[in-house]
Amino acid sequence: MPSTSPSVDRTLPTEEATALLELTRELVREELAPRAATYEAESRFPRDVFRTLGKAGLLGLPYPEQYGGGGQPFEVYLQVVEELATVWASVAEGVSVHTLACFPLAAFGTEEQRRQWLPDMIGGELLGAYCLSEPQSGSDAAALSTKAVRDGDEYVVNGTKAWITHGGEADFYALLCRTSDDGARGISCLLTPGDTPGLSAGPPERKMGFKGSTTAQMRFDDARIAADRLMGEEGQGFKIALAALDGGRLGIAACAVGVAQGALDAALAYAKEREQFGRPILDFQGVSFMVADMATQVEAARALYLEAARRRDRGQSFGKQAAMAKLFCTDTAMRVTTDAVQVLGGYGYVEDYPVERYMREAKALQIVEGTNQIQRLVIGRHLAKG
Repeated sequence: MPSTSPSVDRTLPTEEATALLELTRELVREELAPRAATYEAESRFPRDVFRTLGKAGLLGLPYPEQYGGGGQPFEVYLQVVEELATVWASVAEGVSVHTLACFPLAAFGTEEQRRQWLPDMIGGELLGAYCLSEPQSGSDAAALSTKAVRDGDEYVVNGTKAWITHGGEADFYALLCRTSDDGARGISCLLTPGDTPGLSAGPPERKMGFKGSTTAQMRFDDARIAADRLMGEEGQGFKIALAALDGGRLGIAACAVGVAQGALDAALAYAKEREQFGRPILDFQGVSFMVADMATQVEAARALYLEAARRRDRGQSFGKQAAMAKLFCTDTAMRVTTDAVQVLGGYGYVEDYPVERYMREAKALQIVEGTNQIQRLVIGRHLAKG
């Protein structure tokens, strides 16, 4: 059952941004809502939806217009992600991951590299993935072991990447790999075409949620990648990865708020219609207080991620705020979706209503882009530095 409550009113910086959000809402109603439940139930990857979003200009929102991007503030881009997530979190997360995969080229590539590759990457026809995690190195990203050895005008890459969103579906991969044994300083970033010989995907993971989003291991067996696809300099990859993750955490925070808003909308609509003892259950204090807490938590979470985005847009440091937003928004999504299931009672536990799916998706959001325990570690380190 798609959301039936009115869309949340938001203050946006320009008329263009308001129009973009209205376009997103229209696509959510017409393209996403009718298909989300079926595609999730059948574990179908909606590749055509990303092409539609690309043609609508929604895949490159925070990137410069000169390369085909939307030239929008991060604040606007994140609200588009949130709106997508109110109905279909797999698509919203996919937009966030694609934006993350474009970041190394947009922020660290040369002007020649950006002119050559960025327009196609953010124009909608190409879909990206981000290759950082490995089977033995998740939270400890600096321990990655996938190795790239220079051989003339190419790098020869061997290793395995794990938990890759869009794995096997993507047209390009932002690959973090080891070019020397010098710890975090030995990591580099290669922009890897999806059809590179020697690059293959493992079987899709069978996940609890986000079933419409393909997640798989990516295997590099003597994969040859042109040396001119190095982003930045050799040894700069870990710096690139950390900078990318700050923005990626905000993308996940926005996804989480969207999921929570979708669950709140569904719970509120149900509580207004469901009658017990001769009146709607929303009239009972036990339910109305629960819904009030849910709504308050969603508003607070939204305010936190938007303030972090505004700091980024102003050119201020935002790493601590990004970690706080990812932590708080995803924990909020878990609480709100769990309460939404409770409001619906037995109906909340069956697939006829979307709230059980929202709850499963919220759990994943507490894990991806750095577990919430890692976010607390990041925040603590920022606080220790003063």
